[in-house]
Amino acid sequence: MTGSEEGLTVEGLTRQFAGREVVSDVSLRVLPGQVTCLLGPSGCGKSTTLRMIAGVDRPDRGSVRVDGRVLSDAQTHVAPELRHVGLMFQDFALFPHLSVAENVAFGLTGSKSEKHRRVEDMLERVHLEGFGAAYPHELSGGEQQRVALARAIAPKPRIMLMDEPFSGLDNRLRDGIRDETLDILKEENTAVVLVTHEPEEAMRMADEIALMRGGKVIQTGAPYNVYNSPVDRQAAAFFSDVNVIRGTVEGALTDTAFGVFLVPGVEDGTEVEIVIRPQHLRIDFDRDGKGPHPTPEDGVPARGTVVRARYMGHESLIEFRMDHDRSTLRASVPSVFLPQPGTALWLMFRRGRCFVFPLG
Repeated sequence: MTGSEEGLTVEGLTRQFAGREVVSDVSLRVLPGQVTCLLGPSGCGKSTTLRMIAGVDRPDRGSVRVDGRVLSDAQTHVAPELRHVGLMFQDFALFPHLSVAENVAFGLTGSKSEKHRRVEDMLERVHLEGFGAAYPHELSGGEQQRVALARAIAPKPRIMLMDEPFSGLDNRLRDGIRDETLDILKEENTAVVLVTHEPEEAMRMADEIALMRGGKVIQTGAPYNVYNSPVDRQAAAFFSDVNVIRGTVEGALTDTAFGVFLVPGVEDGTEVEIVIRPQHLRIDFDRDGKGPHPTPEDGVPARGTVVRARYMGHESLIEFRMDHDRSTLRASVPSVFLPQPGTALWLMFRRGRCFVFPLG
């Protein structure tokens, strides 16, 4: 085995149901110790992709390999229980009639003493020492999640597949258990594929994000790159609220209330969308009747009137009606800032903080 063959390799996975492709040509590469998140809205094909990797569902086309070993292709389909792949789901799927220790030991091979040592080691690593004799119904949701993690990792799988495993936990527990889970998987040098529809969870856990839409992976990359270099408006909007300013290209330029934007390589007459996140809008008062004085990095200021302002706990969200075209823009401020409706304010943003996408 060469280094390039280690981990999980998925090439061209495609699945059809009733003549409709629900997963189209999905390819992934997940190295040992790496976490890749399949991120996207419900129905985009994330879970179907995971099921094909697990062997629960057979692809119509494409292949799955682990450490160079073919698990699925046109000629081969290895059964799920023979893939050496760990599975974690949102419902934990613990056996109610088995104790915690028996749940963790399920699927282990070796002598009784070897199984016992592995179970004790796993319970210690998930901070459940002394819980071996308890039953699932006697545990909290967070404790059940830890048992499910211990059971999935106990056989030392090369690949861990996780389908929304933390969605059943309340927010108070979720962050801590996610971080603990990630630490253990990293220690085990396990390649992880995590399915989630929550951008924050993907940003928190992933080394790489595969953003899916309509059965296809539309963008892959590190969380920073996917967030800051989206491929289109929908990709940008999946991670946060966005403002959209429309314009038409003439001579590689488009004119807006915030000044002229350069749009190279786009034909005249093409409509474009200029996308800016609310946190990247800068707000200033019209102190002298002439508007603010922008820095060289800022665009031209545009005036708007406050429609409403709300404090969201960690930021203030202000909605504006713009003088230029009566459109609505939203700005967020990481503090308490609640101007009265009807207040005239100026908005600016740095050109490097916006995205320009041609329509069509």
